[in-house]
Amino acid sequence: MNETLERWSSRRAFILAVTGAAVGLGNIWRFPYMTGENGGSTFLLLYIAFVLLLGLPVMMAEILIGRAGRRSPMQSLGHLARAAGASPHWRWLGVFGVITVFFILSFYSVVSGWSIEYLVESINGNFAGGTPQAIGANFNDFLADPLRMTFNHTLFMLLTMSVVAAGISGGLEKLNNLLMPLLYLLLIVLAVYATTTHGFGTAMAWLFTPDASAITLSVVLNAMGHAFFTLAVGACALMAYGAYMPDHQSLPRAVAAVAVLDVLVALLSGIAIFSVVFSQGMDPGEGPGLMFVTLPIAFAELPGGSLWLAIFFLLLLLATWTSSINLAEPMVATLQGAGLKRGRSAALVGVAVWAVGLLSVLSFSTMADVHWIGEMNFFDLVTTVPTDFFLPVGGLLIAIFAAWVMSAEAAERALDAGPGGFRTWRALVRYVSIPLVVVVLLSGLF
Repeated sequence: MNETLERWSSRRAFILAVTGAAVGLGNIWRFPYMTGENGGSTFLLLYIAFVLLLGLPVMMAEILIGRAGRRSPMQSLGHLARAAGASPHWRWLGVFGVITVFFILSFYSVVSGWSIEYLVESINGNFAGGTPQAIGANFNDFLADPLRMTFNHTLFMLLTMSVVAAGISGGLEKLNNLLMPLLYLLLIVLAVYATTTHGFGTAMAWLFTPDASAITLSVVLNAMGHAFFTLAVGACALMAYGAYMPDHQSLPRAVAAVAVLDVLVALLSGIAIFSVVFSQGMDPGEGPGLMFVTLPIAFAELPGGSLWLAIFFLLLLLATWTSSINLAEPMVATLQGAGLKRGRSAALVGVAVWAVGLLSVLSFSTMADVHWIGEMNFFDLVTTVPTDFFLPVGGLLIAIFAAWVMSAEAAERALDAGPGGFRTWRALVRYVSIPLVVVVLLSGLF
């Protein structure tokens, strides 16, 4: 395959695209409940530190491979490996990335379908005045209804693949240019609203007052793993975006802007969520159910709660939409590299992911008692293995390839940070980020 002719139209478009890829369930769903379970401010500060030491260097490694290769992830890895005199089998890392994003998108679409359901429920005011028991039962009833779950899953996949099929300038870029500013506007509106609640001061103190006594090995490992997960690295998806990166743009500066925007989403969503939770005297450590059970209960007790809850779930839907497009792009790019047109590639990917996603849908109803590994049903399996094992393995191999395998000249040119910047980045990846990724991988295994 020759070099792709597609490019992001501007530096701003590239930054918004990568930010849209990074911002998603990790920031708005996973970050709040992980923070709640791991002591608030301690987890937050460790998370930011590991974003700088682990997430950003590996993110730069993944993007620069795509930028240097200017092909699909599989084709870029093979091309750069041959150019460096290394084994062409490195191209199979691109296939591993496709497998990873395939399974992640299959459950991502199902969970994103929950946000569609809750957006409609909030607009209709169905949570207003509801008791905790009724709201919790409503969520369980929804999960146990395969028809409603399938409808929302199908709708979300159609939304995702229609944008991917439209291409870089006509689809991905237009959507990101529209939705990312809207997402931040909604976040700011929610954060301003949070300042009017009784729990705002408590939430701010809990989030931003350092507490060294709360540092434990578990908290450190969880912060490390979340920093890696939230930036969407390790699946070769950003490699596909890197192939479309404009010429003469400093990669470290662009990625630094993405990191600031990504962390900002987590902070603003945390402020909004925990202000509401503390206003109602609820426990911030409710776990994964914080988003779909605790928050509706908390908002139901507040004046105008239905409106604010609807805004929140609209925000979640927008974030997961832009992120899911990033998951689909490397699969579509790989099929394009094999000679298929983009529209047909998007259709094939969409149908295949949708079909596998049905197994996650049925994991809450007819297949709830079907166990694949130990006590895990299919949904448990695909939400655990790809994120806890595949992503760290992919990130480790990507970092090794960029810092040790591909030619220094090609890597330095793609990084576009000058000789000094390149040496600093490579040393950081080799001697800090790679060992930290190994720790993330081992912590997920054991």
